[in-house]
Amino acid sequence: MALESSQENSATARETLTVSLLNRAVAGLLSRSFPLVRVRGEIANFMRAASGHWYLTLKDDAAQVRCVMFRGRNALVDFAPRDGDAVEVLAQVGLYEPRGEYQLTLESMRRAGAGRLFEEFLRLKARLAAEGLFNAARKRALPRFPRAIGVVTSLQAAALRDVVTTLARRAPHLRVVVYPVPVQGAGAGERIAAMLDIASRRAEVDALLLVRGGGSIEDLWAFNEESVARAIRACRVPVIVGVGHESDFTIADFAADLRAPTPTAAAELVAPERDALLAALEERVAALRRRLVAAFERAEQRLDYAQRALGAPRAPLRGLELRVLESRTRLAGGAARIVETRRQRLADALRRLAQVTPAPLRAAQRVQAIVGRLTAAATARVHADRMRLARLEARLHALDPLSVLARGYSVVHDASGRVVRDGRTLARGERLDIRFAEGGARARVEDNY
Repeated sequence: MALESSQENSATARETLTVSLLNRAVAGLLSRSFPLVRVRGEIANFMRAASGHWYLTLKDDAAQVRCVMFRGRNALVDFAPRDGDAVEVLAQVGLYEPRGEYQLTLESMRRAGAGRLFEEFLRLKARLAAEGLFNAARKRALPRFPRAIGVVTSLQAAALRDVVTTLARRAPHLRVVVYPVPVQGAGAGERIAAMLDIASRRAEVDALLLVRGGGSIEDLWAFNEESVARAIRACRVPVIVGVGHESDFTIADFAADLRAPTPTAAAELVAPERDALLAALEERVAALRRRLVAAFERAEQRLDYAQRALGAPRAPLRGLELRVLESRTRLAGGAARIVETRRQRLADALRRLAQVTPAPLRAAQRVQAIVGRLTAAATARVHADRMRLARLEARLHALDPLSVLARGYSVVHDASGRVVRDGRTLARGERLDIRFAEGGARARVEDNY
């Protein structure tokens, strides 16, 4: 019997299988041995594919297994799974034949708790929030025009290349300072906190970017440590955190002055685009130029009016002189008419008196007194009018520019006809026209002081 069994095994071993046939046989064996199993574990490396299928790893403290949940099945799940979620799944055990990898095909999924790390995350977040560490009032505004940007990340991180490329494209004038530090693994959180403190004390940048790429909740755990959150708030410059993908949230995101969904987005938030800044600056310069031109034009117009007025300094006074002359004529004519009228009245009175019986002596004396009063009143009126006319002539004389020139002053014009008010504006050799009270002269500048 032993001989027959040995011969049978040898015949079986001599049959050669292809890899495809072997994987297919193993897949069939697994599906027959485990029709449906219920498994509990924690989600890691969760990914939604463009096809709508879900790919994830289900793990516990000692082991892990790859899983897939197709679109038709995951549409029935009533929550959005995330890394760190503890779940229970109903699954078919199988083999992904093209790669020969053992996997679970999930039929259903339900929550089994928040997961150990996620629960720790929630506890720390609640405690720091109650302390006020995440208050919006404590957030600092980003510098509008930074001159230097610091990047806290690993030198080997793809996030560093993304940030540097984005800054070079948007703002090549910015100086970039890299503060290298591990962003994953044991002790990474404490080292990140220490590097933030170093960057703060150096005070050589206007803002800090704390960045790294995506990963599982374990990969990103350094950014969920309390020491990192407190170092961010203690930093003297604003801190922008861009960790993982848009759906990834860490304690550092809540503590940061600004949270960016990705490292690239963090660089875009801190660096204003140079082309846009130059366009805005050019627009403001153009507006300033237009205002200056308008101001110069208004000043030139006022200067033109002043030059025309100075060219004929007596022109504004001619109207006043004509009015004074007219007033003098009317005054002289009026006074003469008043005297003549009263003389006529006196003559009439004398004729009427001569036609009657000779009047007594006192009637003649009354007439003589009336004549004296009339003569005195007319003389006083003429004197008062002459005094008023003299005052008007004195005021006119004080306003006459020629009277100023008569006291020894002169008016100097440059070659363009403008009045020279400041000798320091003149250039050596410049020609000048000088106006005196009588006549004028031309001169050339030898020196100014």
